[in-house]
Amino acid sequence: MAGSEAAWQLAERGHRVQLVEMRPEKKSEAHKTGDFAELVCSNSLRGADLKNAVGLLKEEMRRLGSLVMRSADRNAVPGGGALVVDREGFSKFITEAIRSHPLIEVVNEEVTELDAAPGSPLLIATGPLTSPALAERIARLTGSEYLYFYDSIAPIVEADSIDRDIAFRASRYDKGEADYLNCPMNREEYEAFVAALLAAEKVPTKDFERPQFFEGCLPVEVMAERGRDTLAFGPMKPVGLIDPRTGKRPHAVVQLRQDDLHATLYNMVGFQTRMKYPEQQRVFRMIPGLERAEFVRLGSMHRNTFINAPRLLSPRLELKSRPGIYFAGQMIGVEGYVESAAMGLYAGLVLAEFLAGRELPAPPPDTALGALVRHISEASGQDFQPMNVNFGLMEIPPPYRRKERRLDLARHALDRLENWARQAGVGGTAAPARLAAEASA
Repeated sequence: MAGSEAAWQLAERGHRVQLVEMRPEKKSEAHKTGDFAELVCSNSLRGADLKNAVGLLKEEMRRLGSLVMRSADRNAVPGGGALVVDREGFSKFITEAIRSHPLIEVVNEEVTELDAAPGSPLLIATGPLTSPALAERIARLTGSEYLYFYDSIAPIVEADSIDRDIAFRASRYDKGEADYLNCPMNREEYEAFVAALLAAEKVPTKDFERPQFFEGCLPVEVMAERGRDTLAFGPMKPVGLIDPRTGKRPHAVVQLRQDDLHATLYNMVGFQTRMKYPEQQRVFRMIPGLERAEFVRLGSMHRNTFINAPRLLSPRLELKSRPGIYFAGQMIGVEGYVESAAMGLYAGLVLAEFLAGRELPAPPPDTALGALVRHISEASGQDFQPMNVNFGLMEIPPPYRRKERRLDLARHALDRLENWARQAGVGGTAAPARLAAEASA
């Protein structure tokens, strides 16, 4: 995600880029294709509203000519208040754009050494699923012990296998369109389901690894271990939903979100898991409406690796100990597809300015992009953890601190971003002509 965005930004500004990707020659534990920007977990890019911090970040990226956002907007599928994409179309659009660009050379091989040509900057945007050989090399390069957490993938079911006499269409509080299928549970069904989750056989953790889960993407059984009602107040909360069969609010619901353009696949929202495959099928078919569910992908769990960015990187994402080597993406301590792509976009702008003999100033901290840059460069290195973009990271001017003024805050942030981009010559009215022409068309 980040590497694709960075390569695109550089090439669009007239710089030749060599993009090295090990897939499809060698795949990670989670990737299935050789396409760029493959979505291995959810197909949601989260909130689309400008009053939401990630919605604001997406709009900032659009204004900076983001390839990822262009693909997301063109491959959007219904998702209520979220920007949800057809995962195959999304990745293919980016892959075709990258491979057809005359200034981008794609090399398909695994990188095991990090030697850049003299005078040429090197950007490492390998993502959280860095191959073991390269991860070991990066660890030696940084001279810092790696930090890590575990991330989990939610299952996907075939739409035709969902019992529509039980599952009903609705969004919580009727927010947006009725884009979710909801599988309702009464108390007895819910308690039996939680008991099965707790008793199910899990994939064991390797002896040399200690589980350290990201709070925003906990496996469903880990949430259940925190208390039998935890799920009912988390991904299974029934608030704002009425079961049309009973006219009442269910005790809990499992929400399914459309996963492809033609609505043939549905993702189990919030149901990341580390249960073994046979256990997943047994337990998830206890959910009303999914008794005969056909799974096209079962959940899995993989190790996500990130560096201690505040100790290692400058605000320009450059390695303090090795000038000329840069990092981007989720590996630097941002969490989420959008945030990872945003750091790739920023890295591309930084490098383009460097190659032009200029230094790009950090974006203002009262923008979503600037808040992320400040987080990875100025947060405490003592207990650094990955972070999604949120308003708490932003330097919010006093007039906009109240929730009801979030839209005004977004407008302020966008104005600040436009001014920064214009003055730095990297976007806004100075956006590359090719991007501007397409936008106007």
